[in-house]
Amino acid sequence: MCLHAGCQIALSPDTKYFAVDWLGVEVTRATLGIIGMGSIGYKVAQRARAFNMRILYHNRNRRRKEEEEAVGAQYCAKMEDLLQQSDFVMLVVNLTPETHKLIGKKELGLMKPTATLINISRGAVIDQDALVEALQDKVIRAAALDVTYPEPLPRDHPLLNLNNIIITPHIGTATVQALRMMAEEAIANMLAVLNDQPIPSEVFPK
Repeated sequence: MCLHAGCQIALSPDTKYFAVDWLGVEVTRATLGIIGMGSIGYKVAQRARAFNMRILYHNRNRRRKEEEEAVGAQYCAKMEDLLQQSDFVMLVVNLTPETHKLIGKKELGLMKPTATLINISRGAVIDQDALVEALQDKVIRAAALDVTYPEPLPRDHPLLNLNNIIITPHIGTATVQALRMMAEEAIANMLAVLNDQPIPSEVFPK
């Protein structure tokens, strides 16, 4: 939240000086809990390791031991254990009937009051009414959402009036390079099908 509020202070016409006691929270040596350790979740873990974070993860399937060791990640069979221990909880899951409102009042209540919830998956993975309540009552410290439901939120939605949340407009992959790579991957898949070759990024129904 420091970056968002700090930008507003730096740009405000009313700012006369910068406070010296205005402090944020370190990520270095903090505990990151990743819910959903697929390819994206694993890349998050690789980056978090560079900050010397303690990494916990919860996933339907446990990663191979060598994969865990490569990023220093510890598996939590129960999501509750991850929620209770993490300073930052990041959601990186697909939206399915099982993950719809995966994080609700109970789960938010298990988190540390100093914790931050981060969602880069889909908005409906969080019960947004429960999140509003948790942020208002300081059940958790803050939230950062790249996704909501709906998108965009109605302009009178209570999440938009809180000062302990950052919301971005679903721009996690919004770079020139990322969009180019996605287009190239889609073309490679189509050419493989047309040439009766194995599909590089085949998706199998569950």
